[in-house]
Amino acid sequence: MKTLRNLSFDTEYIYAEDETGRKLKQSILWYPDLLSASDEERNNYTVGFTGFHWRDLDEDISFESFEYEDAIPSRIQKFFLAHKEINIAEFAKRIGINATLLRNYINGFKKPSLAREQEIIEAIHRLGMEYCSFGIAEGYKPDNTGKKQYLSEAEPTI
Repeated sequence: MKTLRNLSFDTEYIYAEDETGRKLKQSILWYPDLLSASDEERNNYTVGFTGFHWRDLDEDISFESFEYEDAIPSRIQKFFLAHKEINIAEFAKRIGINATLLRNYINGFKKPSLAREQEIIEAIHRLGMEYCSFGIAEGYKPDNTGKKQYLSEAEPTI
């Protein structure tokens, strides 16, 4: 792998250029510490023989990783990387697939068939619909200020 330079970021990707000026990119979702880092922290890196290193963040990105087939996450990977609050084992159990297999899909070690990918995406949509219908069923109406409002005069009791 050639040495990369001119590292830059936007809200979704990390960019670098090779020696010929070709621009390469990969998702910043693979690097949660860089995703949440300030511009100052992101710009405080060193370039080594094999990649970039952020000492303050204890993060490394190899030059080679910009050439990986999965440098850009799939739809499923993007969802689960962005929603760390979802328990992968419980989600897998809920939809009837092996948790290790789902983790392998998320981490890019295995690739789901189109049918399996669609099954997982539909399960994500069902979960989202359950979240949405929960508030409606309880008479909850969110507003733009972040304060809770109820549709009736009396707040529901739990």
